[in-house]
Amino acid sequence: MKPYQTMPIQECGERLVPIPDGLFSLESPHPYRELGAPYGDRSPFCLRESVLERLFNAQEILQSSHPGWRLRIFDAFRPVEVQQFMVDQAFADLLRERGLKSRRLSEEQRQEILAQVYEFWAVPSQDAQDPPPHATGGAVDITLVNATNQVVNMGSPIDEISPRSHPNYFAEAQTEVEREYHHHRELLARVMAEAGFAQHPQEWWHFCYGERMWAWLTGQEAAIYGLPGGN
Repeated sequence: MKPYQTMPIQECGERLVPIPDGLFSLESPHPYRELGAPYGDRSPFCLRESVLERLFNAQEILQSSHPGWRLRIFDAFRPVEVQQFMVDQAFADLLRERGLKSRRLSEEQRQEILAQVYEFWAVPSQDAQDPPPHATGGAVDITLVNATNQVVNMGSPIDEISPRSHPNYFAEAQTEVEREYHHHRELLARVMAEAGFAQHPQEWWHFCYGERMWAWLTGQEAAIYGLPGGN
């Protein structure tokens, strides 16, 4: 169990609303849908109303110092079924990288690989009191695009299961290129913090508001988002 999972939830009933394209840059095609993730008729580009409002504020803060830059939304709302699909995908990817076959794994090997997956992916629980962060509509994975609509290099791709994903991985960098990666990560973290978001301690791209990780990181008594109604 991760520390934030101990936080209680006092669901506020706020709606999931669509993220407008045009103002923000949306990842297209959506990477998990391309893999076959089971969204059905639900869109990954939805957030709770207050989260979306804070995202607007974050982009205004960004543009005050970097005119023409925008937030690029990689992923937002993620139903529990999609969370399970992506956990299974991440597990399979690690096996493939290491030349391993699932049927030949010892139980110790299986648990070791699962532990690495769950360092970055939340457990896909169907328990209404233990929802994965993205299933609440209160978490968003983002990066930056510059004034020429080019994705800004952060030094590692979103979802990489690696220490390079940690926000401060390049903090002590010696090369100019790696110092630039850190500068970009700091910029993203700053504008999101100013807009009221909390950052996942191990993922430079993951920011949250209202759900249990946010509550734990910011010292709240409870989260205000659990599983949204009807999901």
